[in-house]
Amino acid sequence: MVIDQFITSGEHKWSRLCGLTLLLPHGYEGQGPEHSSARLERFLQLCAEHNIQVCLPTTSAQVFHMLRKQVLCPLRKPLIVMSPKSLLRHKETGSTLEEMSEGGFQVIIDETDGFDPDAIEKVIICSGKVYYDLRAERRKRDIKNIAIIRLEQLYPFPHEDFENCLLQYKNAKAILWCQEEPMNQGAWYSSQHHIRRVLNQHRPEIWLEYAGREASAAAAAGYPALHLKQQEKFIDEALS
Repeated sequence: MVIDQFITSGEHKWSRLCGLTLLLPHGYEGQGPEHSSARLERFLQLCAEHNIQVCLPTTSAQVFHMLRKQVLCPLRKPLIVMSPKSLLRHKETGSTLEEMSEGGFQVIIDETDGFDPDAIEKVIICSGKVYYDLRAERRKRDIKNIAIIRLEQLYPFPHEDFENCLLQYKNAKAILWCQEEPMNQGAWYSSQHHIRRVLNQHRPEIWLEYAGREASAAAAAGYPALHLKQQEKFIDEALS
């Protein structure tokens, strides 16, 4: 109620600016429903008129630049951050001192494995922790014609950056959104129209596909074996 009545709508109702930052544990790690979801979809439903920011940073440098930007930016907006516990100790999320001291927060991160854009036949768009699961499986299968794009900021949606990133893959025949949340949760329903807007304008022949868990009443599976089975299934669908 506090979030609905004050944080997300305070500027619209009373012209009160707010720079509050919420770091919410959100990541599917096989620990059950109560440990997996900060209800990302709920926050995205509250997004309108650039009232809040919703981010899913995936590296240490991204977290640093995001928080630094939040402190220094003269325009005060609430910042909602989905922060999986497993990324705190993930060996690939670390950043160099140069990455921390230079540059800034990237709202979208392009493919990082150095593939030739002309050789890419499929583009996977994702946010958050699932990126590392997708990349690990892609490397295991030695796939070099699938690019993975990370949306680090879901709202406000980075239309121009996303468009510039996607259009370089002019030979891609498939575009897919992948998320670890069930289909009725996460960012799928709140973000697909932003992606389709770019596709309809530049690649109308391509239909946006989905890979992720099936719709579920609960936020996550109740035991690790089922969690892993579901994850293996949708990652295989994304990379097949």
